[in-house]
Amino acid sequence: MSTTAGDEQLVAEMASGDRSAVRRLMARHHVRVFRFVARKLRNESVAEEIANEVFLEAWRSANRFEGHSSVSTWLLSIAHNKAVSTLRRRREESWSDEAAETLADDSDNPEVAAQKVDKGAVLRRCIDRLSADHSEIIDLVYYHEQSVAEVAQVLSIPEATVKTRMFYARKKLSELLREAGIDRGWP
Repeated sequence: MSTTAGDEQLVAEMASGDRSAVRRLMARHHVRVFRFVARKLRNESVAEEIANEVFLEAWRSANRFEGHSSVSTWLLSIAHNKAVSTLRRRREESWSDEAAETLADDSDNPEVAAQKVDKGAVLRRCIDRLSADHSEIIDLVYYHEQSVAEVAQVLSIPEATVKTRMFYARKKLSELLREAGIDRGWP
């Protein structure tokens, strides 16, 4: 049985009330969902909470899963929507001076920056400098191995928009990598 067919079977079992099915689905996809949300929110503890909420939501709505997309695409779509809602709530909350003082300075000192010559780290920093729309497309396509159609479903945008954003994201990423001293634009 293929993973996709196995995932669809797990969703069908969840829809019929099988609690062990949600645990098995979570075992298969939790890391992927967590990483997707963590990259979007840049906060691992909140990402962990949202990843768990994704599977709770999947449990609640398993009977509405129609199979028009793969289960992993469905889960990432739920994760995307929950992460966007969390980001909106964060923007609406105001920060007090006390809360701002407790934030850690995550920037690297010059010594640490000089030590980070690893191409992967440079690539990640360049991806982080892309716009939110472009970095999200790169993340879904290259790190989560989603197709253009699946990305369009996850983000609720047309496939042509995914392709356009991908084109401009690659172009900008190539420029950023060249500026960072990596001659070859796209590894």
